[in-house]
Amino acid sequence: MDSFEVIVRFFQEGGSFMYPIALVAAIGLAIAIERFIYLSAARRSNRKIFETMMPLISKRDFKTAMKVGNDSSAAMGGLIAAGISRLAGGARRDDVEYAMEEGLMESLPRLEKRTPYLATMANVATLLGLLGTIIGLIAAFTAVANADPAEKATLLSQSISVAMNTTAFGLMTAIPLLICHALLQTKTNEIIDSFEMAGVKVLNTIFDRKPNQPTNNAAPTQGE
Repeated sequence: MDSFEVIVRFFQEGGSFMYPIALVAAIGLAIAIERFIYLSAARRSNRKIFETMMPLISKRDFKTAMKVGNDSSAAMGGLIAAGISRLAGGARRDDVEYAMEEGLMESLPRLEKRTPYLATMANVATLLGLLGTIIGLIAAFTAVANADPAEKATLLSQSISVAMNTTAFGLMTAIPLLICHALLQTKTNEIIDSFEMAGVKVLNTIFDRKPNQPTNNAAPTQGE
């Protein structure tokens, strides 16, 4: 209970700027949780669809592989299916690669969505804390201007202590948001790297055929 009272007193003494900082903290926390859940689910689904499609591609069952990829909600499935769809008509390796790169570019906005807001909110929280401190100091000096000389030191000390609460709260909000931003950015880059790795493996599997391996006469046509 004592800790709770300290937190409440700290918040109350910080003044009105504590509320917008708290709002920034709440929004940032919501974004961080939503992005973590989304990226974790995307990573699992992409790995699962890749492990499902690669055996089909190795057996050169391109029609089934493309159907599995198109029916999947995972971005990896659509990316590989886009490359396989170019095999009709004897497409070159570059054509398939370009198709998968296009699929990757379509997936990037969904992966990076809202993550940059965390860095912005961290900066906003810091600036709000500094602004609250400056306004608090202005109010403090104004309050002691006409105070009794014996009370000026006490009033000024108390006012400065209160003004510093906003800076402290701003930093307490900004630091976790920056850490969350870095972690989510790393998680996003890992997923993007997995797309690139999967694309290389698919290309090598399709075009690096052994001498006795059949040609891709099973490749689907555009209309299938």
